[in-house]
Amino acid sequence: MTPALSSRGQGLLDSAPMPEYLHAHFDRLDGGYDPDDNQDGYIGLCVAENKQVWDLLRPRLTAERPNLPHEAVCYDEMIGSRHFREQLGEFMGRTFLGRQFDPTQIAVLAGAGSVLEILFHNLADPGDAVLVPTPSYAGFWADLETRDELRIIPVHTKSDNGFALTEELLDQAFESSDRPVKALLYTNPSNPTGGIAAPEEIQMVMRWTERRGIHLVLDEVYALSIHGEVPFVSGAALRPSLGNHIHVLWAFSKDFGSSGLRCGVLITENADLMRSMDALGYWAVVSGDTQHVLGEMISDQHWVDGYIETMRTRLRESYVAITGALDEAGIKHLDAAGGFFFLCDLREFMADQTWEAEDSLWHRILENANVNLTPGSACRNGEPGFFRLCFATEPTDVVVAAVQRLGKVLS
Repeated sequence: MTPALSSRGQGLLDSAPMPEYLHAHFDRLDGGYDPDDNQDGYIGLCVAENKQVWDLLRPRLTAERPNLPHEAVCYDEMIGSRHFREQLGEFMGRTFLGRQFDPTQIAVLAGAGSVLEILFHNLADPGDAVLVPTPSYAGFWADLETRDELRIIPVHTKSDNGFALTEELLDQAFESSDRPVKALLYTNPSNPTGGIAAPEEIQMVMRWTERRGIHLVLDEVYALSIHGEVPFVSGAALRPSLGNHIHVLWAFSKDFGSSGLRCGVLITENADLMRSMDALGYWAVVSGDTQHVLGEMISDQHWVDGYIETMRTRLRESYVAITGALDEAGIKHLDAAGGFFFLCDLREFMADQTWEAEDSLWHRILENANVNLTPGSACRNGEPGFFRLCFATEPTDVVVAAVQRLGKVLS
Protein backbone atom coordinates (compact mmCIF):
# COMPACT_ATOMS: atom_id res chain seq x y z
CA MET A 1 0.00 0.00 0.00
CA THR A 2 1.07 3.58 -0.63
CA PRO A 3 2.11 5.26 2.65
CA ALA A 4 -0.35 7.82 3.96
CA LEU A 5 2.41 10.40 4.45
CA SER A 6 5.69 11.30 2.81
CA SER A 7 8.91 10.49 4.62
CA ARG A 8 9.04 14.16 5.62
CA GLY A 9 5.51 14.06 7.02
CA GLN A 10 6.17 10.83 8.88
CA GLY A 11 9.34 12.33 10.28
CA LEU A 12 7.32 15.12 11.88
CA LEU A 13 5.18 12.51 13.60
CA ASP A 14 8.16 10.46 14.72
CA SER A 15 10.07 13.46 16.05
CA ALA A 16 7.71 16.37 16.61
CA PRO A 17 9.36 19.82 16.71
CA MET A 18 7.20 20.96 19.65
CA PRO A 19 8.82 20.19 23.04
CA GLU A 20 7.07 18.24 25.77
CA TYR A 21 6.48 21.23 28.05
CA LEU A 22 4.43 22.95 25.32
CA HIS A 23 2.36 19.83 24.67
CA ALA A 24 1.60 19.73 28.40
CA HIS A 25 0.71 23.44 28.32
CA PHE A 26 -1.86 23.18 25.53
CA ASP A 27 -3.28 19.95 26.93
CA ARG A 28 -4.06 21.65 30.25
CA LEU A 29 -5.40 25.01 29.07
CA ASP A 30 -9.06 23.94 29.35
CA GLY A 31 -8.53 23.39 33.08
CA GLY A 32 -6.94 26.78 33.65
CA TYR A 33 -6.85 28.66 36.93
CA ASP A 34 -9.87 30.73 37.93
CA PRO A 35 -9.90 32.59 41.26
CA ASP A 36 -13.61 31.85 41.78
CA ASP A 37 -14.35 28.56 40.06
CA ASN A 38 -11.04 26.70 39.77
CA GLN A 39 -8.47 27.82 42.32
CA ASP A 40 -6.43 24.65 41.83
CA GLY A 41 -6.48 25.03 38.05
CA TYR A 42 -3.50 24.95 35.73
CA ILE A 43 -1.10 27.93 35.61
CA GLY A 44 1.30 27.96 32.69
CA LEU A 45 4.46 30.01 33.26
CA CYS A 46 6.30 28.46 30.35
CA VAL A 47 5.24 30.66 27.40
CA ALA A 48 6.90 34.04 26.85
CA GLU A 49 3.92 36.31 26.28
CA ASN A 50 3.05 39.65 27.85
CA LYS A 51 -0.66 39.44 28.66
CA GLN A 52 -0.57 42.43 30.97
CA VAL A 53 -1.01 45.08 28.25
CA TRP A 54 -4.15 44.02 26.39
CA ASP A 55 -6.20 46.84 27.94
CA LEU A 56 -3.76 49.28 26.34
CA LEU A 57 -3.61 47.55 22.96
CA ARG A 58 -7.24 46.60 22.38
CA PRO A 59 -8.65 50.13 21.86
CA ARG A 60 -5.79 51.01 19.54
CA LEU A 61 -5.89 47.83 17.45
CA THR A 62 -9.65 47.91 16.98
CA ALA A 63 -9.81 51.66 16.27
CA GLU A 64 -7.99 51.40 12.95
CA ARG A 65 -10.10 48.70 11.31
CA PRO A 66 -13.01 50.95 10.25
CA ASN A 67 -10.43 53.02 8.34
CA LEU A 68 -9.03 50.06 6.41
CA PRO A 69 -7.95 51.28 2.95
CA HIS A 70 -8.73 49.29 -0.18
CA GLU A 71 -5.05 48.55 -0.86
CA ALA A 72 -4.86 46.62 2.42
CA VAL A 73 -7.01 43.85 0.93
CA CYS A 74 -5.10 43.69 -2.36
CA TYR A 75 -1.85 42.05 -3.40
CA ASP A 76 1.25 43.96 -2.40
CA GLU A 77 4.96 43.26 -2.03
CA MET A 78 5.61 39.86 -0.47
CA ILE A 79 7.93 41.26 2.20
CA GLY A 80 5.53 43.99 3.28
CA SER A 81 4.03 47.10 1.74
CA ARG A 82 6.49 49.91 1.21
CA HIS A 83 4.38 52.24 3.36
CA PHE A 84 4.44 49.82 6.31
CA ARG A 85 8.19 49.34 5.98
CA GLU A 86 8.65 53.12 5.94
CA GLN A 87 6.62 53.33 9.16
CA LEU A 88 8.74 50.55 10.67
CA GLY A 89 11.98 52.23 9.66
CA GLU A 90 11.00 55.43 11.41
CA PHE A 91 9.61 53.73 14.52
CA MET A 92 12.41 51.20 15.05
CA GLY A 93 15.10 53.76 14.32
CA ARG A 94 13.67 56.18 16.86
CA THR A 95 12.91 53.72 19.65
CA PHE A 96 15.75 51.18 19.74
CA LEU A 97 17.87 50.74 16.59
CA GLY A 98 19.60 54.09 17.06
CA ARG A 99 19.38 55.08 13.40
CA GLN A 100 17.05 54.97 10.42
CA PHE A 101 16.96 52.18 7.85
CA ASP A 102 15.57 52.48 4.34
CA PRO A 103 12.43 50.43 3.58
CA THR A 104 14.46 48.49 1.01
CA GLN A 105 16.50 47.17 3.96
CA ILE A 106 13.43 45.95 5.85
CA ALA A 107 11.45 42.74 5.29
CA VAL A 108 8.19 41.83 7.03
CA LEU A 109 7.02 38.21 7.29
CA ALA A 110 4.50 36.19 9.28
CA GLY A 111 6.26 36.08 12.63
CA ALA A 112 9.84 35.92 13.87
CA GLY A 113 9.88 32.15 13.32
CA SER A 114 9.12 32.59 9.62
CA VAL A 115 11.79 35.28 9.34
CA LEU A 116 14.36 32.96 10.92
CA GLU A 117 13.45 29.95 8.81
CA ILE A 118 13.55 31.86 5.51
CA LEU A 119 16.61 33.86 6.54
CA PHE A 120 18.65 30.76 7.34
CA HIS A 121 17.35 29.00 4.24
CA ASN A 122 19.20 31.73 2.38
CA LEU A 123 22.31 31.87 4.57
CA ALA A 124 23.16 28.17 4.89
CA ASP A 125 22.80 24.84 3.09
CA PRO A 126 21.30 21.63 4.51
CA GLY A 127 23.74 20.08 6.95
CA ASP A 128 25.52 23.35 7.75
CA ALA A 129 25.88 24.51 11.35
CA VAL A 130 24.70 27.58 13.25
CA LEU A 131 26.11 28.53 16.65
CA VAL A 132 23.62 29.43 19.40
CA PRO A 133 24.76 30.48 22.90
CA THR A 134 22.90 28.62 25.64
CA PRO A 135 20.75 28.69 27.67
CA SER A 136 18.64 29.65 24.67
CA TYR A 137 15.15 30.15 23.36
CA ALA A 138 13.82 26.62 22.83
CA GLY A 139 12.15 27.39 19.50
CA PHE A 140 15.36 28.02 17.56
CA TRP A 141 15.80 24.28 17.03
CA ALA A 142 12.41 23.95 15.33
CA ASP A 143 12.96 27.14 13.31
CA LEU A 144 16.34 26.10 11.91
CA GLU A 145 16.46 22.31 11.96
CA THR A 146 12.97 21.20 10.87
CA ARG A 147 12.76 22.33 7.23
CA ASP A 148 16.08 24.14 6.74
CA GLU A 149 17.80 20.91 7.87
CA LEU A 150 20.58 22.81 9.62
CA ARG A 151 22.39 21.71 12.77
CA ILE A 152 22.56 23.99 15.78
CA ILE A 153 25.81 23.83 17.71
CA PRO A 154 25.24 25.00 21.31
CA VAL A 155 27.75 27.37 22.86
CA HIS A 156 27.31 26.42 26.51
CA THR A 157 27.84 29.29 28.93
CA LYS A 158 28.16 28.61 32.67
CA SER A 159 26.19 29.68 35.71
CA ASP A 160 29.24 30.39 37.87
CA ASN A 161 29.99 33.53 35.86
CA GLY A 162 26.40 34.56 35.15
CA PHE A 163 26.16 32.73 31.82
CA ALA A 164 28.59 35.18 30.23
CA LEU A 165 29.60 34.58 26.61
CA THR A 166 33.33 34.70 25.82
CA GLU A 167 35.51 34.45 22.74
CA GLU A 168 37.03 31.27 24.16
CA LEU A 169 33.63 29.57 24.30
CA LEU A 170 32.84 30.68 20.75
CA ASP A 171 36.20 29.42 19.51
CA GLN A 172 35.71 26.04 21.19
CA ALA A 173 32.26 25.56 19.64
CA PHE A 174 33.41 26.70 16.19
CA GLU A 175 36.51 24.53 16.14
CA SER A 176 34.74 21.45 17.49
CA SER A 177 32.04 21.52 14.78
CA ASP A 178 32.22 18.62 12.34
CA ARG A 179 30.44 20.66 9.65
CA PRO A 180 30.74 24.16 8.15
CA VAL A 181 29.57 26.90 10.53
CA LYS A 182 27.72 29.61 8.61
CA ALA A 183 26.34 31.90 11.31
CA LEU A 184 26.00 32.87 14.95
CA LEU A 185 22.47 33.50 16.25
CA TYR A 186 22.79 35.87 19.21
CA THR A 187 19.84 36.96 21.39
CA ASN A 188 19.76 40.24 23.31
CA PRO A 189 17.98 40.72 25.68
CA SER A 190 18.60 37.08 26.51
CA ASN A 191 15.84 34.51 26.48
CA PRO A 192 15.69 32.77 28.99
CA THR A 193 17.94 34.65 31.44
CA GLY A 194 16.47 38.14 30.97
CA GLY A 195 19.98 39.56 30.90
CA ILE A 196 20.96 42.53 28.74
CA ALA A 197 24.32 42.43 27.00
CA ALA A 198 26.79 45.26 27.46
CA PRO A 199 27.87 47.05 24.26
CA GLU A 200 31.35 45.60 24.78
CA GLU A 201 30.01 42.05 24.50
CA ILE A 202 28.06 42.87 21.34
CA GLN A 203 31.16 44.44 19.82
CA MET A 204 33.14 41.33 20.73
CA VAL A 205 30.57 39.14 19.00
CA MET A 206 30.66 41.34 15.90
CA ARG A 207 34.46 41.22 15.73
CA TRP A 208 34.49 37.47 16.32
CA THR A 209 32.04 36.68 13.50
CA GLU A 210 33.99 38.96 11.17
CA ARG A 211 37.22 37.18 12.06
CA ARG A 212 35.58 33.81 11.43
CA GLY A 213 33.97 34.97 8.20
CA ILE A 214 30.39 34.02 9.16
CA HIS A 215 27.03 35.76 9.42
CA LEU A 216 25.75 37.29 12.65
CA VAL A 217 22.00 37.35 13.31
CA LEU A 218 21.05 39.64 16.19
CA ASP A 219 17.73 38.56 17.70
CA GLU A 220 16.41 41.71 19.40
CA VAL A 221 12.73 40.77 19.77
CA TYR A 222 12.65 41.99 23.40
CA ALA A 223 14.40 45.30 22.63
CA LEU A 224 11.66 47.46 24.16
CA SER A 225 10.67 45.13 27.03
CA ILE A 226 13.18 46.56 29.48
CA HIS A 227 12.25 46.71 33.15
CA GLY A 228 15.59 47.06 34.96
CA GLU A 229 18.29 49.69 35.22
CA VAL A 230 20.56 48.18 32.55
CA PRO A 231 19.99 50.01 29.24
CA PHE A 232 19.49 48.11 26.00
CA VAL A 233 21.79 48.97 23.10
CA SER A 234 21.03 47.55 19.66
CA GLY A 235 23.84 46.14 17.58
CA ALA A 236 22.67 48.48 14.82
CA ALA A 237 23.59 51.46 16.99
CA LEU A 238 27.21 50.30 17.34
CA ARG A 239 28.14 50.36 13.67
CA PRO A 240 27.65 53.04 11.00
CA SER A 241 26.90 50.14 8.64
CA LEU A 242 25.88 46.54 9.28
CA GLY A 243 27.51 45.42 6.06
CA ASN A 244 26.51 42.24 4.29
CA HIS A 245 26.97 39.84 7.20
CA ILE A 246 25.10 41.35 10.18
CA HIS A 247 21.31 41.15 10.30
CA VAL A 248 18.78 42.22 12.96
CA LEU A 249 15.52 40.48 13.91
CA TRP A 250 12.55 42.08 15.70
CA ALA A 251 8.82 41.32 15.99
CA PHE A 252 5.56 42.69 17.40
CA SER A 253 4.89 39.46 19.31
CA LYS A 254 6.80 40.38 22.47
CA ASP A 255 7.12 44.14 22.86
CA PHE A 256 3.51 44.63 21.76
CA GLY A 257 1.97 41.49 23.27
CA SER A 258 0.74 40.46 19.82
CA SER A 259 2.14 37.01 19.10
CA GLY A 260 -1.10 35.98 17.38
CA LEU A 261 -0.84 38.74 14.76
CA ARG A 262 2.29 37.08 13.30
CA CYS A 263 4.47 39.99 12.23
CA GLY A 264 8.25 39.60 12.29
CA VAL A 265 10.79 42.06 10.91
CA LEU A 266 14.25 41.63 9.39
CA ILE A 267 16.78 44.44 9.00
CA THR A 268 19.62 43.78 6.54
CA GLU A 269 21.84 45.85 4.27
CA ASN A 270 22.59 42.80 2.11
CA ALA A 271 20.69 43.50 -1.13
CA ASP A 272 21.11 39.95 -2.46
CA LEU A 273 19.78 38.51 0.77
CA MET A 274 16.78 40.83 0.63
CA ARG A 275 15.98 39.66 -2.89
CA SER A 276 16.18 36.03 -1.81
CA MET A 277 13.90 36.76 1.17
CA ASP A 278 11.42 38.32 -1.24
CA ALA A 279 11.54 35.20 -3.43
CA LEU A 280 10.17 33.10 -0.55
CA GLY A 281 8.03 35.78 1.04
CA TYR A 282 4.88 34.61 -0.76
CA TRP A 283 4.58 31.69 1.70
CA ALA A 284 4.81 33.89 4.79
CA VAL A 285 3.02 37.13 3.90
CA VAL A 286 1.62 39.31 6.67
CA SER A 287 -1.98 40.23 5.91
CA GLY A 288 -2.62 43.73 4.61
CA ASP A 289 -5.12 44.29 7.40
CA THR A 290 -2.48 43.52 10.04
CA GLN A 291 0.11 45.72 8.34
CA HIS A 292 -2.32 48.64 8.24
CA VAL A 293 -3.36 48.34 11.89
CA LEU A 294 0.18 47.94 13.21
CA GLY A 295 1.58 50.65 10.97
CA GLU A 296 -0.92 53.24 12.11
CA MET A 297 -0.34 52.23 15.74
CA ILE A 298 3.45 52.70 15.69
CA SER A 299 3.13 55.95 13.70
CA ASP A 300 1.24 57.60 16.55
CA GLN A 301 4.33 58.73 18.46
CA HIS A 302 2.43 60.14 21.44
CA TRP A 303 0.46 56.94 21.93
CA VAL A 304 3.32 54.51 21.34
CA ASP A 305 5.71 56.32 23.68
CA GLY A 306 3.08 56.25 26.40
CA TYR A 307 2.45 52.58 25.75
CA ILE A 308 6.14 51.67 26.04
CA GLU A 309 6.48 53.59 29.29
CA THR A 310 3.41 51.94 30.82
CA MET A 311 4.40 48.49 29.56
CA ARG A 312 7.83 48.81 31.16
CA THR A 313 6.35 50.04 34.44
CA ARG A 314 4.00 47.05 34.60
CA LEU A 315 6.81 44.63 33.81
CA ARG A 316 8.89 46.10 36.61
CA GLU A 317 6.04 45.92 39.12
CA SER A 318 5.31 42.33 38.18
CA TYR A 319 8.99 41.34 38.30
CA VAL A 320 9.41 42.83 41.78
CA ALA A 321 6.27 41.11 43.07
CA ILE A 322 7.17 37.69 41.63
CA THR A 323 10.81 37.72 42.73
CA GLY A 324 9.62 38.81 46.17
CA ALA A 325 7.27 35.83 46.31
CA LEU A 326 10.13 33.54 45.29
CA ASP A 327 12.33 34.95 48.04
CA GLU A 328 9.58 34.27 50.58
CA ALA A 329 9.31 30.70 49.29
CA GLY A 330 13.07 30.20 49.56
CA ILE A 331 13.51 29.69 45.81
CA LYS A 332 16.69 31.05 44.25
CA HIS A 333 16.53 33.01 41.02
CA LEU A 334 18.84 35.01 38.75
CA ASP A 335 18.40 38.75 38.38
CA ALA A 336 16.93 39.98 35.09
CA ALA A 337 16.46 43.37 33.43
CA GLY A 338 14.68 42.56 30.14
CA GLY A 339 12.03 40.29 28.70
CA PHE A 340 9.26 38.57 30.65
CA PHE A 341 11.26 35.81 32.34
CA PHE A 342 14.25 34.78 34.40
CA LEU A 343 15.86 31.55 35.53
CA CYS A 344 15.02 29.84 38.81
CA ASP A 345 17.86 27.81 40.30
CA LEU A 346 16.21 24.60 41.54
CA ARG A 347 19.35 22.49 41.74
CA GLU A 348 19.06 22.07 45.51
CA PHE A 349 15.69 20.37 45.06
CA MET A 350 17.08 17.66 42.77
CA ALA A 351 18.32 14.32 44.09
CA ASP A 352 21.15 14.30 41.53
CA GLN A 353 22.59 16.92 39.21
CA THR A 354 21.44 15.06 36.09
CA TRP A 355 19.01 15.67 33.26
CA GLU A 356 16.94 12.74 34.48
CA ALA A 357 16.60 14.42 37.87
CA GLU A 358 15.63 17.72 36.22
CA ASP A 359 12.95 15.97 34.17
CA SER A 360 11.66 14.23 37.29
CA LEU A 361 11.43 17.56 39.11
CA TRP A 362 9.61 19.19 36.18
CA HIS A 363 7.01 16.40 36.18
CA ARG A 364 6.66 16.62 39.96
CA ILE A 365 5.99 20.37 39.80
CA LEU A 366 3.55 19.94 36.91
CA GLU A 367 1.58 17.14 38.54
CA ASN A 368 1.60 18.32 42.18
CA ALA A 369 1.51 22.10 41.78
CA ASN A 370 -0.27 22.18 38.38
CA VAL A 371 2.32 24.78 37.37
CA ASN A 372 4.38 24.55 34.19
CA LEU A 373 7.90 25.98 34.04
CA THR A 374 10.24 25.71 31.06
CA PRO A 375 12.85 23.06 31.92
CA GLY A 376 16.49 23.87 31.32
CA SER A 377 16.84 20.95 28.91
CA ALA A 378 14.42 22.68 26.51
CA CYS A 379 16.65 25.77 26.63
CA ARG A 380 19.66 23.53 25.89
CA ASN A 381 21.32 24.66 29.07
CA GLY A 382 24.70 23.11 29.76
CA GLU A 383 23.79 22.48 33.42
CA PRO A 384 20.64 20.76 34.73
CA GLY A 385 18.46 22.42 37.34
CA PHE A 386 17.68 25.89 35.91
CA PHE A 387 14.02 26.48 35.01
CA ARG A 388 12.61 29.47 33.13
CA LEU A 389 9.69 31.29 34.78
CA CYS A 390 7.64 33.64 32.57
CA PHE A 391 6.20 36.25 34.91
CA ALA A 392 4.02 38.30 32.51
CA THR A 393 2.03 35.51 30.89
CA GLU A 394 -0.66 35.78 33.61
CA PRO A 395 -1.87 38.56 35.93
CA THR A 396 0.60 39.16 38.75
CA ASP A 397 -1.66 37.76 41.47
CA VAL A 398 -2.03 34.52 39.49
CA VAL A 399 1.74 34.17 39.11
CA VAL A 400 2.18 34.83 42.84
CA ALA A 401 -0.32 32.04 43.52
CA ALA A 402 1.69 29.75 41.24
CA VAL A 403 4.90 30.59 43.11
CA GLN A 404 3.20 29.80 46.43
CA ARG A 405 2.16 26.40 45.06
CA LEU A 406 5.67 25.85 43.80
CA GLY A 407 7.09 26.64 47.23
CA LYS A 408 4.80 24.11 48.91
CA VAL A 409 5.74 21.34 46.50
CA LEU A 410 9.46 22.02 46.76
CA SER A 411 9.38 22.22 50.55
